[in-house]
Order: sequence, then C-alpha cells, then structure tokens
Amino acid sequence: MTPMTPPFRFNPGEYRIKPAREKWERNACAALRRDVFCAEQGLFDSDDRDDIDNRALSIAAISCVLAQLEQVVGTVRIHETESDIWFGSRLAVAADFRSSSALGHKLIQHAVGTARTKGCERFLAHVQLKNAPLFKRMHWRVLQTVDIYGQPHLLMEADLNFYPTAISEEIAIYTRAHHIAPRPASIRWAA
Repeated sequence: MTPMTPPFRFNPGEYRIKPAREKWERNACAALRRDVFCAEQGLFDSDDRDDIDNRALSIAAISCVLAQLEQVVGTVRIHETESDIWFGSRLAVAADFRSSSALGHKLIQHAVGTARTKGCERFLAHVQLKNAPLFKRMHWRVLQTVDIYGQPHLLMEADLNFYPTAISEEIAIYTRAHHIAPRPASIRWAA
C-alpha cells in the first residue's frame, strides 16, 4: 500500500521573526543562505560566510506548528559599520515561502527596527536588482549601482521615517487559511 499524498501544501499559520540565538537557529540560517546564495543563485561556490558574520546579528523567520518553532524559512543579518550606520545583508527566504506571508517584507522591517533600537541613524543595503522594487515600495532610495560578486547591485538607503524602533526582539506573524474546502452537496451533516 502506498502512502497517500495530501493534495495541498502545508502553509504554517504562524511565523516568528527573532534574533537567531540558539545554535540550531544559527545553523539553519547558514544552511538557508547556502541554499539561496550558493546552490540557487551560484554567487558563491560552497559557503557565503565572511568576516561580517563574526560581528553581525542574524535574524530568523521561523515557521511554527502548534505554536512551536519548527523551521527557519527566512533570514537576514545586520551589523554596524560605523557609529550609528548599519547595513543589512544576506536577506534570504526559502523558495517555498517566497509567495506567501510577506516574509521578506517583515524581515526587512524587523531588521531596520532592530538596528534603530541600537542607535541606527542610517540603514543601508546592497540589493540585487530583482529585489529593488520591493525595497522601493518599502521607502528605500537608490544611492548608486555597484558590482558585487560579479552581479549588479544597488546601494540603497532606508527612509527611517517609515521604520519605528522595534518594540520587541521577537514578533509573531499570523496568517489566515487561504483555502477552505467547500462541503460537498452529496454529504449530509448531522444536525
């Protein structure tokens, strides 16, 4: 007997965005970055880690099942480069989670808000061209075009007027069910 495959993909109803403090969270963020930047995009051979990782704060988007942290499905890192000047980098969302829940958007908001709580007065990022529309919708402006790892990127700056300081290190995102199966007319339900 072969196992039955559900006719749908499970979409978590809850995500948590928080600093990746636990070892499993940091390892999962690194693995997701390797999946996106090495395997999928081919920007790096086998690992994208660099010296910035030694001083950066990694932030994870973690899917939850029954209110329990389950899987890292998004990540970004932030770090201070000069006094009060912060950079965000290595924004990655797992392929299966890119079209739902606006995780990239929420990771960016939380990254900038977290930096603001630490005294950020300017927040910058090198953004891949394909992601520029998202950042522009989120009140970022282009400062210049640069070549990074052989790919064109935009150096962009967030308008901090649209990013309040984070009120909590951890936020929860709750989604609603997108599809509810209709009750077949041939089935009678007991009253």
